[in-house]
Amino acid sequence: MNAGSYDLIVVGAGIVGASCADAAAAEGLRVAIVEPGPIGGGATAAAMGHLVAMDDDPAELALARYSLRQWEGFADLPEAEFSRCGTLWVARGETEGAAIATRMARLAAGGVEAQAIDAQNLYELEPQLAPGMYGGMLVPREAVVYPPRVARYLVQRAQTRHARLYAGRSVQRLTHGGVMLDDGTPLHGPTLLATGCALPELLPQLPLRPRRGHLVITDRYPGLLRHQLLELGYADSAHGDADSSVAFNVQPRPTGQILIGSSREFGAGGTAVSPAMVQRMLERAFGFMPVLRGLQALRIWTGFRPTTPDGLPYLGAVPGRTDLWVAAGHEGLGVTTAPGSARLLLDLLLGRMPAIDPAPYAPARMSA
Repeated sequence: MNAGSYDLIVVGAGIVGASCADAAAAEGLRVAIVEPGPIGGGATAAAMGHLVAMDDDPAELALARYSLRQWEGFADLPEAEFSRCGTLWVARGETEGAAIATRMARLAAGGVEAQAIDAQNLYELEPQLAPGMYGGMLVPREAVVYPPRVARYLVQRAQTRHARLYAGRSVQRLTHGGVMLDDGTPLHGPTLLATGCALPELLPQLPLRPRRGHLVITDRYPGLLRHQLLELGYADSAHGDADSSVAFNVQPRPTGQILIGSSREFGAGGTAVSPAMVQRMLERAFGFMPVLRGLQALRIWTGFRPTTPDGLPYLGAVPGRTDLWVAAGHEGLGVTTAPGSARLLLDLLLGRMPAIDPAPYAPARMSA
């Protein structure tokens, strides 16, 4: 095999690309990884790192559940900073509370354990919630991780299996049977685009829009928050197509810090923090958990979620192209679904039957 020939060229080393490269190297494939910036430095660095089963779409739930089983293998890995804090979905009133039974049934059908929580138990679990909450739903085995560190670990593990990292290099263009790097180096072999929001630069035929989000990290307040908290209406923001939206999502980090989200904006240019959007996001959080108002914030930053028209990622072969594959467009579930996306993609690449139905994620659906 020529020096520039590979069994798989992975373009992008965020959490999804890193997972794909690691899975491919574990299969014995000769892998190249092309990453122009820091490993996990794009959308991965702006992710909350929650491992959560979203149940609003059957295909989304199937991929999340498949991935969550694989994340269990990281539970004792120091590099993952894995914390099984559980997810507590909070209902403000009876209308939201009425949806809990339906959501629990959907999760149960997908093999996810969940418990209905009445108001009394809700405050026993999280005493700092605002008064008057109706109840909620606890998913006890869900966890959080630190995504950039996981991405770096996966790339390093792939390298121990002889993957080659082209660090600081970008793909200038796709070629027949490979890619051309920005320094003129040709690489030959099947190519996987895992470039997140940058996908349209190389593959404009697959529609994708960047969706900006803000995050706030606080100083250390050990014990103040015990679970990851989300409002039961979170999916209205995550799956909606409004130009901007906010939802309550806070998370305890193993350091004792608290991570606060979540905002979404289409059409927002640049990575500069928007004070108005941050204020709107924080007021949403204060409404659910007033104690947050008195905490010291250490950092505020932004990132972009890659969003497809139907909210499902592109996983599979690019129609009309030979040996060109894609794994991108995961919106806010890239961390949760990264290992499952990698397994599904590798099964397709190697001609095996995937463990879950790949049809909902096939890029060809955009031309159907």
